Amino acid sequence: MIKHKQWLWIIIFPLVIAPVSCSFFTQKTGKEDNFTRLITTEDTTKLWYKSASFYTLDVEVFKDSDGDGFGDFKGLTQKLGYIDSLGFDAIWLAPFQPTPGKDDGYDVADFYSVDKNLGTLEDFKAFINSAKEKNIRIIMDLVINHTSIEHPWFKEARQSKGSRYRNWYTWSGKRPSNYDKGMVFPGVQKTTWTLDTVSNEYYYHRFYEFQPDLNTQNEEVKAEIKKIIKYWTDLGIAGFRLDGVPFYIEVPETKGNKFERKYEMLVEMRKYVESIRPDAIILGEANVPPEENELYFGKNGDGMHMMFNFWANQHLFLSLATDNPKPIKKALEASQDIPYNSQWGQFLRNHDEVDLGRLTNRERNKVFERFGPEKRMQSYDRGIRRRMGPMMANNAKHLKMAYSVLFAMPSTPVVRYGEEIGMGDNLFLEERLSVRTPMQWSDDKHGGFTTGNKTVRPVIDTGEYRYQKVNVAYQQADSLSLLRFVDRLVELRKTCPEIAFGKYELLDIDKHILAIKYSWQGKELIAVHNFSPEIIEFTLENISGYTELLKSSTLTPVNSKHTMALDGYGFGWYRTQ
Repeated sequence: MIKHKQWLWIIIFPLVIAPVSCSFFTQKTGKEDNFTRLITTEDTTKLWYKSASFYTLDVEVFKDSDGDGFGDFKGLTQKLGYIDSLGFDAIWLAPFQPTPGKDDGYDVADFYSVDKNLGTLEDFKAFINSAKEKNIRIIMDLVINHTSIEHPWFKEARQSKGSRYRNWYTWSGKRPSNYDKGMVFPGVQKTTWTLDTVSNEYYYHRFYEFQPDLNTQNEEVKAEIKKIIKYWTDLGIAGFRLDGVPFYIEVPETKGNKFERKYEMLVEMRKYVESIRPDAIILGEANVPPEENELYFGKNGDGMHMMFNFWANQHLFLSLATDNPKPIKKALEASQDIPYNSQWGQFLRNHDEVDLGRLTNRERNKVFERFGPEKRMQSYDRGIRRRMGPMMANNAKHLKMAYSVLFAMPSTPVVRYGEEIGMGDNLFLEERLSVRTPMQWSDDKHGGFTTGNKTVRPVIDTGEYRYQKVNVAYQQADSLSLLRFVDRLVELRKTCPEIAFGKYELLDIDKHILAIKYSWQGKELIAVHNFSPEIIEFTLENISGYTELLKSSTLTPVNSKHTMALDGYGFGWYRTQ
C-alpha cells in the first residue's frame, strides 16, 4: 500500500534516478572521491535507509488501549495512522521484551517474547502487519551486550561453575585491578565488577550491577544471538538498533581502561542479517570519535549499515548554544568520509541524556550554561536530561531552525516521540526517565494517553508544557505549530534525493551561516541556516535561478548575484540552477 503523502516522491524519484548508466554516487566534500561508483535502481532500493525518516518511541509510554496505565501494542497500532500521516518511513522501538523494569526495559529477562504489560506476541504480530500495510518498516532495539540479573541464563550460571551458562558471562575469583574503570553511568554506577553473593565470584557489567554482561566472544552466545535475530526477523522486523556497540564487541578481560575490540563481529552480524532479509539493517549506537568511524562502518562498507553521529550531535548543540555554526561545520567535515552504502543517523534528542562527553570541559560548560544551567538538569557529569522545548526556552524560531538543520544534514533524521510537538520534561524523575513521560495526545484526562486512573509514569500536567497546553490535537489544528512544521520537513525530505544520494559541500559564505550544497543527477540543493538571533545578509554566487522549497527568509537578485536576508534563526531550502 502506498502512503497517501508519498505521491510526490513516487513521481519524482523514478525521474531522478532514470539516467543511472552514467551517474555517479558519492558522499564527500572537497576531497577526491575514493569510493565513487555507478548507482543503480537496485542500489536505491537496497539503500532505503539513506532516504528514509525515522520515528522512535517507547511502547510503554505511547498509547494505552485498555486503561491499565501502560502503553501497549494495541494502543500503538491505533496510533499508527498518526505516524503515517507525518510521513515517517520507519519506527525504531525501544525494548519491549519481558523485563524487571530496573532500566526501563534495557534489562531484558527473555529475548523471545513481549513484556506482559505491553500485550501479547499476537498483539505484536498484528502491529507488524498494520505497519506493513502502511509501508512502515519496524526497527527494534537489540540489547545483547548484557541481560537482566533475573534472566534464567544468569540465574543458572551463578549456581555452579559447571553450568552450561557459566561461560556465557565473565567471572573472576578475585576483584580485577580495573574494577572501577569504564563505568557507563559515572556518579551513579560505582564499579564494573561486582561480587555475586551466590557464586562468591565477581561478575562483569559495563552498565548497572543488575545487568551482567554477556560474554559475546563465546561461540555459544554468538549462536544464540543469531537465533534471536532470526526469530524477530522472521516475525517481520526490518532491522536492529544495536545497543552499546563498543561494549558488545569488547574483550572484558583486557587490563586497564583500554579495551580490546573485535570489529569483525560487526561484519559477521551484517552478513547474517542480510542472509535472512537482504534489506534489513543494523543501526549502531557507538559514541566514538571520527578517527574510529571506519572501524564500525567497515573499510569496504561491510560493517554496520548506519551509526548514530554522536560527534555531530554534540557539536550541533555547541553551535546552538553559542549561536555559532563553526563547531557543527567542523563536525560534518570530520565525519564525511564514510563508504557509499553507509549512512549516519542523526537526532536532536534521543531517549538518553544529551551526551556532551566528547566536548572539552570549556565547550561542555557553554552548553550547560545555555541549555542546562541547574545541576538537576544535568546527568553523569557529561550530559543534559531535558527535552528540546525547555532547553530552547520554547523559542519557536530557534526550535524550527534546529529541526530544519536536522533534516538538511547529510544523514537520516530520527525524531523522538513527543519532540515533534515540543513536549517538556519531568526533572523530578530519576536520571534519563525525565524525558520518557507519556505522550500528550489531547487535553483529555492524562493527555489522552490512558482512560485509567493511573499512568506508568507521571504525565506532565503542570507548567508551560502541561498536556492541557501542549498536545497533538491542538497542534494538528494550528498551521503554524511545530508539529505541522515537522510534518512539512518529513515530506520535503522525500523530494530531495540529493541529500540521501548526492555529494555535499559546505559553503563558506558567512560566519553565522551553515550552508550545505548537495549535487546529484544534475540537480543542486542549497540549505542555509542562520545560527545568529540577528538578521544576516549574504550573497549566493554562481546560480542563475532557484526554486524555494522551504523558507523563513527573502531572496533578492542583485545584478548577476543573489543576496539573501535571513532573519534571526532563519533558514531556507533552495533548488538552484
